[in-house]
Formats: sequence, structure tokens, C-alpha cells
Amino acid sequence: MAVGILLVGGFGTRLMPLTRNTPKPMLPVAGLPVTEHQLAMAKNAGITTVVLATSYLSEVFIPYFGDGSKFGMKLLYAVEKEPLGTGGAIRNAANLLDNNESIVIFNGDVLSSHNLRGQIDFHEKNSADVTLHLTQVEDARAYGCVPTDSNMRVTAFLEKMENPPTNMINAGCYIFKPSVMDEIAPDTVVSIERETFPKLVKEGKKVFGYLDQSYWLDIGTPKALMQGSRDLVSGVADALALRDATVTSHSTEALVMAPAQVDASAKISGASSIGRGATIAANATVVGSIIGDDVVVGEGAHIINSFIAAGTHIAENANISGSYCEKGEVTSLNL
Repeated sequence: MAVGILLVGGFGTRLMPLTRNTPKPMLPVAGLPVTEHQLAMAKNAGITTVVLATSYLSEVFIPYFGDGSKFGMKLLYAVEKEPLGTGGAIRNAANLLDNNESIVIFNGDVLSSHNLRGQIDFHEKNSADVTLHLTQVEDARAYGCVPTDSNMRVTAFLEKMENPPTNMINAGCYIFKPSVMDEIAPDTVVSIERETFPKLVKEGKKVFGYLDQSYWLDIGTPKALMQGSRDLVSGVADALALRDATVTSHSTEALVMAPAQVDASAKISGASSIGRGATIAANATVVGSIIGDDVVVGEGAHIINSFIAAGTHIAENANISGSYCEKGEVTSLNL
């Protein structure tokens, strides 16, 4: 058995204006917060205790997730008074875990369908200090690349470069032996990627890569977040959290959460998601969009490739395309 730490404390700067009033892990994708999809992945791999490492707008998580009992999990909360970086956040969250089990760290910016149970088994079989989920991309220049030897032992942890030696990149899910936490200074700003991992490799610690080419997406931009939602709705990505959610209807074209109301003459397509309590009036059209909870879409309105924030009212016959809408404000999203 393993326990988890989910890093949900970032400011979501790349996702503005979507994150102006909502932390990025609570943004809806396929009808549910990003964090709920990640917790479902953890639970599916046998992880039932998870610490949410929070900072920015931390107060919004507890009212929604509580102690985790409604999800069949135990959730704990580690709140940073000041941002501590990825390493500092992990070290701070680990203080709430009193056990000798493997610790799985999830990046709050990532949607993944990789075999997490397989990664845990690989980690423990190799008695590894750290096991990183790796994925391959066509162009690794925008990422930190991770070369390995023939046994998948990591030989270097390299930052972005013009001519990377491999197209294997860090995919943002790590498994730690508990003793590795002692390598991270407490109450200190630390980058796990720039400081801790290179240090462990240099010291000869057993750092392995687990290569899995399943669905993976960094949802750190509005365009990527919208794509992630469509992929979950259409089935391109595993939507494990929807198995236990209350859903009115779900096809590859549309997800309607209960108790939303969609008029029979309305047309929903393009892997759109309709949030809980939303109302879609007669002859409205929604294509490739995220409609938040309690949104009202007026009669004859047309919404294309847009994010409509919770509680927003869209006027009759409105035409909205490639935009973010929040209670009377419309902002182009440059999708």
C-alpha cells in the first residue's frame, strides 16, 4: 500500500483569467474539479490516504472535499504560509504522514491515464529511492528531459535545452521511499526538479524512470485545460471519477451532470460538459465548451469553444466564441 501527496498550491498564472477566483485544481474539467479526477486515479491504484498540499486560495478545498469520506478516502491538508516550491511543499506535506509506505506525489497540473499501480510495483521491485513517471514527446526542448540506462535507472536530470539527448521527459508523478524526505530541507523553498532530483542522481541514489506512453497532458494553459476536459468527455483520457459521479447523460459528444436541465431542442456537441445545476434553454447551441455549475444559457444562445464560469447567466441569442465568461464579463481566451 502507498500514500499520496497532491500538489495543489500553485497560483495558476498561466491559466488566468480562469484562476482569478478559483484555484486551478478546482477548475472544472468534464464536470468535476481537476483534483477530483486525480484523487480517483489515486484511489484506483489503491491509495486511500492523500495529503493535499495547498497554498493559494486553500480555503476552497475543505468545503468541497472534507475529510475524504464521501470519496472513500482519508484526506489531510497541509497549508503553506508562504510558497515553498515543489520540494518544500512535498516536505511540508510529508509531516502529516507517519508511516513507512511508499509516497506517491502528484502534480496538480497534470491529467494522466498512466498505469500508476504498475509504477508503484516497479518502484518497490527495484527498492528504488525515487521512481519518476516518464513519457516521450516529439519535441523535448520545452521540457526537462530524463536520460536513463538500459535498466531505466536515471543518469541525469536535465533542464530545457536546444538539443536534448532524449525525448523522455518528466511527467510529474513521483514515488518516494520515505527516507528521501530527509534529503529536502524543512521550511525552505526547494525545487524538486532543479535541486533534489539532480542531487540524488549525483549522489548515486537509486532513481529510476517508469516509461508509460498512455494519455498525458499538462493542463497549465486555458487551451490545454479545455482540451483535457474534451478528452475526458470523449473517452480519449480515462475519466475514472465519473464512475461514481451523478450524471444525467454521457456520450462522446456531451456530458451532462445531474441535476442540470437541457431543453430537448438544445444542441450539445464537441465533447462539451454541462455542470451541475446548469440550465440550457431552448434552441441553444454549445460546442466544445465547459459550462460551469449553475450557469444559465439563454434561449437561442450560441457558445463555441468557451469556458463559462459557475453561476454565469448568458443572455438570449448571445454569440460567444473562444472566450471566458464570468458574471457579465467576457474575455477572449486565445484558444
